Amino acid sequence: MSVPQERKLVTQIPGPKSEELHTRTKAAVSAGVGVGLPVYIERAGGGILVDVDGNQLIDLGSGIAVTSVGNAAPKVVERAQAQLEDFTHTCFMVTPYEEYVAVAETLNELTPGTHEKRTALFNSGAEAVENAVKIARSATKRDAIVVFDHAYHGRTNLTMALTAKNMPYKKGFGPFAGEVYRMPMAYPYRWSGDAETITEDAFTAFTNAVHAQVGEEHVAAVLIEPIQGEGGFIVPPKGWLGRIADWCREHGIVFIADEVQTGFCRTGDWFACEAEGVVPDLITTAKGIAGGLPLAAVTGRAEIMDAVHAGGLGGTYGGNPVACAAALGSIETMKDEDLAGKARRIEQIFRERLEAMAEKHGVIGEIRGRGAMMAVEIVTPGTTQPDADLTKKVNAACHRQGVVTLTAGTYGNVLRFLPPLVIGEDLLHEGLDVLDTAFAESL
Repeated sequence: MSVPQERKLVTQIPGPKSEELHTRTKAAVSAGVGVGLPVYIERAGGGILVDVDGNQLIDLGSGIAVTSVGNAAPKVVERAQAQLEDFTHTCFMVTPYEEYVAVAETLNELTPGTHEKRTALFNSGAEAVENAVKIARSATKRDAIVVFDHAYHGRTNLTMALTAKNMPYKKGFGPFAGEVYRMPMAYPYRWSGDAETITEDAFTAFTNAVHAQVGEEHVAAVLIEPIQGEGGFIVPPKGWLGRIADWCREHGIVFIADEVQTGFCRTGDWFACEAEGVVPDLITTAKGIAGGLPLAAVTGRAEIMDAVHAGGLGGTYGGNPVACAAALGSIETMKDEDLAGKARRIEQIFRERLEAMAEKHGVIGEIRGRGAMMAVEIVTPGTTQPDADLTKKVNAACHRQGVVTLTAGTYGNVLRFLPPLVIGEDLLHEGLDVLDTAFAESL
C-alpha cells in the first residue's frame, strides 16, 4: 500500500491545517452538515487515514461501513479509472450500458435465496429503502409499512418517517410520510429473559400490535435491519428474524431486509440474513458495495420487482457507470481476499479485547455485534442506565490520540466499531490499546 500502515501523530488533533480548513468549512458549508472529527484527509488506504497535517490515524469507522475494501483498493481504482476514460455518464434510462447489467447480475447471484431475482440501482441507502417501499406497495396494492423501535433507514422525508430517532435525524423536519407504523424491537440488553423468552415475547408483542393497530391485510411490507445500525448495533435473539419473515409470508407481506450497513461481508457473511438462513423478499444495499463511490441497490424476487410499471423506477444518476465499475472491483476484492473470513477474525480480536475492558472498567453494559460490526453499550456501573456523557468523553479521547471511532444508539451511549475489512491486526490491537486508555482517562 502507498499509505504506511502505522499511527503517527505530528501535531495535536486536529492540527493547524485542519483547523484552517474547518474555519473555511464553517463559512462555506451549511451548519446543518455535522462533522464528528474535523480532521481533513488527503490520503488513505488500508486501515490508515492521512490528514493534511501529516497525522496518520487508525480508521475504525470506514466512513460508516463504506470503505470495507479500503479507501483505495487497487481493483476498485483500476476499474473506475478505466470507466472514467470511456465515459462518465449517459443515464441508464436513456442509453444503457453493460456495467449496470453486470452489477445487477452479480447482486442477483450473491444475495440470499435461489429464486429468480431482479435488481434496480440507485445512489444512496435512503434512496434504495424508499424504492423498496414503492416496490412493495406496487406489488401488494397495500399501503402500510411496519418498522421497528431503534431503526435507522435514512434522511429523506419517507425514510425519516421510517427512522426511529428524533435527534438529529427528524427534529424540525416534519410532517412526515404517513402509513408508517412502529413496533417493538427485540433488544436483548433491554428486554428481560433468556434468548428464547425474548424471541417469543417480542414476536407476540409485534404480532399483537400489528393486528390491533394496522391489520395484517393492510400491511405492504415489514422493513427491518437484521442488525440495527444507528440504533446501537442491536442484534436480535436467534430465531426472531426468521419468525418475522415466516409471519410475513403467511400474510402476503413483503419482508424487506435493510442491509445497507450490514451487507458485503461486514458481519462475517456476505449478508447478515445468512447467519440464520433468512431469505428476504427484497434486500436493500449500499455503503460497502462500491469501495467508496455512491451506489445502492434493491434486489428481490422477480415477480415483486417486475410488478412496477415501466418507468416507475430510476433516476438520473442511479447506477452511474463509474460507480458500477467500482462495485465490480470491490466485490472481486471481497471474493479474492475472503473479506467475510477477515470480518470473522476481526470479531474474535474485538470480543477478546472488549471483554477484558468490560471487566477492567465496569462501565460496559454489553458487548454486541457480529463480524467487523462491533459495539459496546456504556452505562452507569451496576445498572442499565445509559451514560451518553461518558461515551462522548471516551470517543473524544480516542480522537485526540489518532483513532477514529463512532458513537451510536438511541440513547447516545454506544461506541461502534466498523474497521475496514483489510485492516492489519497490529493496527486493530493498537487502536484497542488507545480505547482501553481512553476508558481509563475518562472515568
